[in-house]
Amino acid sequence: MLKSIANDIRQQFDYGNKITRLIMLNSVIFILINLVRLGFTVSAGFQYDARFDDVVRFFSLSSYLVYTATHPWVLLTHMFLHVGFWHFLFNMLFLHWFGRIVGDFIGDHRVVPLYLMAGLFGGLIYLLFAPLVNAGDSYAYGASASVMGFVIASGLLAPDYNMRLLLIGDVKLKYIVLVLILLDLFGIAGMDNTGGRVAHLGGVVFGWIFITMLRQGTDPTIPVNRFFDWGARLVSGRRRPVRPRKSPKVFMRHSSVPASHRSHSEMARASNRSPKSDIRNEAPDYQERLDAILDKIKDKGYESLSAEEKEFLFIASKK
Repeated sequence: MLKSIANDIRQQFDYGNKITRLIMLNSVIFILINLVRLGFTVSAGFQYDARFDDVVRFFSLSSYLVYTATHPWVLLTHMFLHVGFWHFLFNMLFLHWFGRIVGDFIGDHRVVPLYLMAGLFGGLIYLLFAPLVNAGDSYAYGASASVMGFVIASGLLAPDYNMRLLLIGDVKLKYIVLVLILLDLFGIAGMDNTGGRVAHLGGVVFGWIFITMLRQGTDPTIPVNRFFDWGARLVSGRRRPVRPRKSPKVFMRHSSVPASHRSHSEMARASNRSPKSDIRNEAPDYQERLDAILDKIKDKGYESLSAEEKEFLFIASKK
């Protein structure tokens, strides 16, 4: 059984998209840290063991800036660490829901850089404000700032995208994003997890900056992906340079249908094409099929796509 599970996990990691891989990585770390907690609990005679808090803090951001400066790895590790089940579950659900939308529109290769940069920006905002809102030393961990980066990015890319909510029905994405941001603002007003909620808003701010930069033709993921390419070459021992990706704009999709028959809002999507391979120079049948799939996502949601349509969209997002 364990071998079968391991094979399934390996297959999902090898063939899944970047959102799937991020969720799997967070899940593995969540299981490991709770196994460590179990070990401490058993060794302490099924009593609370304060040593576990030391382990968590070792990988978390601290409002005590000297600690963070002497433990620089926490700038990365904090955004993959979850201890509580509900904290972990909701972050992963939100990452799955909103991350897929973002990946479909701007390309799978931008997913991990957005996760890392939004998490880092939210962490830095926490370090800036935590000493002001917490009387003593505090520490923060979790993927919430990264996830909120995807939340705002999806709202900017597809504000009229319909999401079906339990007991409510179809709700446009822009209203869901607005409610989530308001919840963090109300939490700050009520002094509820103030430092963490400030970090969430930091992720929101970065997500907005990120999409704005893409629309203006600047791709902030290029240096991050170049670093990943360098690391991959270093590990594999290859010396052949990898050609850098172009810095694309996020184009607004314009249909050939008359304006009176167009949908209420245009969807944004990113492309890695150079000026010579602009979207207007693509084969009409390819563009018409892509437009039809994007319209179907807007009207009925991503899950309404067939396996063939999902594969077509996945390939198109990598071009």
